[in-house]
Amino acid sequence: GAAGCVATLLHDAAMNPAEVVKQRMQMYNSPYQRVTDCVRAVWHNEGAGAFYRSYTTQLTMNIPFQAIHFMTYEFLQEQLNPHRQYNPGSHVVSGACAGAVAAAATTPLDVCKTLLNTQESLALSSNISGHITGMANAFRTVYQVGGLTAYFRGVQARVIYQMPSTAIAWSVYEFFKYILTKRQEEWWAGK
Repeated sequence: GAAGCVATLLHDAAMNPAEVVKQRMQMYNSPYQRVTDCVRAVWHNEGAGAFYRSYTTQLTMNIPFQAIHFMTYEFLQEQLNPHRQYNPGSHVVSGACAGAVAAAATTPLDVCKTLLNTQESLALSSNISGHITGMANAFRTVYQVGGLTAYFRGVQARVIYQMPSTAIAWSVYEFFKYILTKRQEEWWAGK
């Protein structure tokens, strides 16, 4: 558990600036044509802190995502594959469902993280300070702009994105675990 938390902290610290740039370039009518243009503009206009404005939200989203993801996978494996044998079908189904549940449950956090990263003009116009800073401010702004349903905008796309990703990840993990375990058993049998 501790290793997973540290890995998430380091991963998100390295990837958060890239996520900010990606989301700003994906915005409708984005003024940026190249990654370097976006990086320079954000750095010059908002400072280095803009690349980490959503870091705590990212962590707040990724830690529960991973916890829900792993618990759901283990629960489904217990139901579909109680003897824990190598079974690609159960790994694919369990992985896809685990990703779907985790993605759906953490969508409100993803919506707030996206708002922090993009600083969308509609949300900014409803925000007195002119910048959306921090998760609490993002949660209030999302609610002010769109009500409760706004927290789940894009949930279908997020679930559809995560399902194949987690299904593939678990299938590959279980495959290599099976191969390595089988080789180790053969090596011990040959001794």
